[in-house]
Amino acid sequence: MMKMNALAKYSWGVLAYTLLVIMWGAFVRATGSGAGCGRHWPACNGEVIPRAESIETVIEFSHRVTSGLALIAVVFMLVWAYRAYAPGHAVRRGAMASMILMIIEALLGAGLVLFELTADNASVARAVAMALHLMNTFILVGAITLTAWWASGGKDISLRGAPVRLRWALFAAFAGSLILGASGAVTALGDTLITTAGISPADSPLLATLVELRIMHPLIGVLVGVLIWLAFFLARQGFNSPSMNRTGYALLGLYLGQILLGGVNVILRAPVWMQLMHLLVADLIWILLVIMAAQRLAVTTEETVPERLGQTLVQAGD
Repeated sequence: MMKMNALAKYSWGVLAYTLLVIMWGAFVRATGSGAGCGRHWPACNGEVIPRAESIETVIEFSHRVTSGLALIAVVFMLVWAYRAYAPGHAVRRGAMASMILMIIEALLGAGLVLFELTADNASVARAVAMALHLMNTFILVGAITLTAWWASGGKDISLRGAPVRLRWALFAAFAGSLILGASGAVTALGDTLITTAGISPADSPLLATLVELRIMHPLIGVLVGVLIWLAFFLARQGFNSPSMNRTGYALLGLYLGQILLGGVNVILRAPVWMQLMHLLVADLIWILLVIMAAQRLAVTTEETVPERLGQTLVQAGD
């Protein structure tokens, strides 16, 4: 069982809070409240603490406050990591990566506001920005997950010694998951523009394209599911780890549930609560994929050193 020191518990708490902020950000987008503070950042409608003239302003401003607290939480995690661990330690690297990605996340959010890529904006630029935002969010969540996992006693990870097929399978699973997330973000944008902004596909070439490409998201989802299963299958070959097996089976089970949720989401025509649930499960799947890969690659690093040493001694004896 992994050790849970104070920093580990705090880091897992930061991860949980970050997920809540992500959900609230999705709520801002789904309700068309992204322009609630006007074209102002970090101020809201030109004020530090704005007057609640509309519900959109309340929603957008509350998201900025919670996002700011998430940034502060990661700063504190970074300082704690640097005080508690020696230079070069994995926890330090994870916390630093989390800090950098959180800053990028804030800048992407600011860009959406300053360039007015919110509310009823139906431009290609907004679709691209949403996809990039989602990808960075996933990578940020992965960095915080690794920080918490390392602080909990997880070993450092390395691809050295891992079978080539496993390396490619993990790369495909992670890359596919990012592409799937980006396609989901763009699909959700299309749903928002139709249901919340009231824009018809006949009035927007981009929206018409998004509607036509909507079928691609579930197809990509099935393909990524196969890639994740393949990565888990290859990770298990010649490797016996009960903890990794539990993570992998939980990952596959949750992914199957996500496919069912996606179908319900389509049937119900993407209500806001279902969009939030779908995104939360996607984040949890990503977290489990990160942990499974870390569990496999961490132990690989440990085992390959004595294995190579043994091979060297045998060759020397011959």
